[in-house]
Amino acid sequence: MAKAKILIVEDESIIAKDIQNSLKALGYDVTAIVNSGDKAIKELEENRPDLVLMDIMLKGTMTGIEVAKEVKERFSMPVVFLTAYADDTTLNKAKITEPYGYIIKPFREKELHTTIEMALYKYEKDEEVKKERDLYHSLIENKESKDSIFVRADYRLNKINFEDIYYVEALKDYVVINTADNSYTTHTTMKEMVRILPSKDFVRIHRSFIVNLDKIFSIKYPDLVIEGKMKVLPIGGLYRKELYSRLNMI
Repeated sequence: MAKAKILIVEDESIIAKDIQNSLKALGYDVTAIVNSGDKAIKELEENRPDLVLMDIMLKGTMTGIEVAKEVKERFSMPVVFLTAYADDTTLNKAKITEPYGYIIKPFREKELHTTIEMALYKYEKDEEVKKERDLYHSLIENKESKDSIFVRADYRLNKINFEDIYYVEALKDYVVINTADNSYTTHTTMKEMVRILPSKDFVRIHRSFIVNLDKIFSIKYPDLVIEGKMKVLPIGGLYRKELYSRLNMI
């Protein structure tokens, strides 16, 4: 496995050298040590480290927090803050940049190692989610057919016809699309599913459920039964009126 490349942004030369020695002992590759925000940006423009260790209280025209904001906007890489300050004001300013870690000086080598590894892992997973979402949205926006959707699930793209969907269920940061024979779990939101699914055929009945109107077997408030699966789903009070307005009743 390749060594992770790390940029150190620290204006105290003794501390910076100590961090460099610790990182090398832990098996990391230190791309450079810089002592100001301007130099950090220039280094990032010329090289692409895997992670930035950033002192919050940098001397010069840019604070570490200001540099971290630019790193997030321009370079999209994880930043771990180094600081001797743990007060609420500093923390509140720092967290706006959504850092991947926060280490209080003085720190132990083990703490440094753990924080860096967790930051690299979380960043990798965040990037995977972004790529999945980008691909997902691209497929939705550019699909040739309006009667189906491609869903990324189980490490592959699965074509699902709208007419085959019985109901959709929310599951934390995911949704489960249920058909007669399969269930597909994918990373998206119920709001996005409402946008994607044809409104003439689907209705939201609960904050956690969307159903295909053609698959409803029976309704006895506060429950609804899906045909075939005979799955009982709850009807949320806020969604009852909308559901009933969509039914042909005599």
